[in-house]
Amino acid sequence: MLNGFKDFILRGNVISMAIGLAVGSAFTAVVTGFSKAFITPLIGLATGSVGDFSEASFKVQGTVFPYGLAIAAVIAFVITAAVLYFLIVVPMAKIQDKFAKAEAADPKSEKRDCPRCFTEIPAIASRCAHCTSEVEPTTATTLEKLGVPAAR
Repeated sequence: MLNGFKDFILRGNVISMAIGLAVGSAFTAVVTGFSKAFITPLIGLATGSVGDFSEASFKVQGTVFPYGLAIAAVIAFVITAAVLYFLIVVPMAKIQDKFAKAEAADPKSEKRDCPRCFTEIPAIASRCAHCTSEVEPTTATTLEKLGVPAAR
């Protein structure tokens, strides 16, 4: 039983996830500190509030609603999401696209209907497999799009 737990803990995915969570929480702390130190005071100056905007609140029947904290949290979330998207997701997608193998176009994947029996046949077919009638060949541009060299 302990061997199974040891194998689970030492698996590469678990360790990578733990490192990602630690780095993510540290990054979130940095972004939260940045938004509290610079962004919310700037919003406070722009809106005419004195000092830190995250301390802004209003009262309704004695209940305090600290809306400044909610806005500061939304700002920190947007900054975190934008940085993660533009510095991690977009570059990783470009790297994956660069190394992805281009799939060859299958000439039989594009279909059309037989004009005689209305059965679906490959677009490059010159004879229907169901009624054996000859059909007009597809145009050269369609063949080139499929990656099949046109007959000359």
